[in-house]
Amino acid sequence: MSVENKLRVGIGYDAHPLVKGRKLVIGGVEIPFGKGLDGWSDADVLTHAVIDALLGAAALGDIGGHFPPGEAQYKDISSLILLEEVREKLAAKGWRIVNIDATVIAEEPKLAGFIDRMRQSLSQTLGIEVDRVSVKASTANGLGLVGKGEGIAAQAVVLITGD
Repeated sequence: MSVENKLRVGIGYDAHPLVKGRKLVIGGVEIPFGKGLDGWSDADVLTHAVIDALLGAAALGDIGGHFPPGEAQYKDISSLILLEEVREKLAAKGWRIVNIDATVIAEEPKLAGFIDRMRQSLSQTLGIEVDRVSVKASTANGLGLVGKGEGIAAQAVVLITGD
């Protein structure tokens, strides 16, 4: 299928509970904290949201369909490896990433000091310029499970193009 002069937008969302005994990895960056995110892979909510946004924009399904939880090969895998595979799937269909805008929602830890490293990690994995990747941090202002500090969530919007 030709994707000449086409633009597509994708939206992704992910959330995981915080638990003791796991590393906290967000955007491919390990963040010192007393808890980590629980999940089958490394539970990197930011990278998962970006993956789902990219897959959605290209109408290729979702992260669970490509990397099912419960399959041994994905146990504790770095989500950056999954992101690289998604990049290759999009490229095989003729899609290129224009930009990514993402937000991580967490009460703790404070993420401002890690944002530039997250942007660099995502851009390097995707093979795009860092100025095409925006990552922001916000809180839930005490509302819901994320607001109570019991988990972390992320959302992402991407624009892809084919020519």
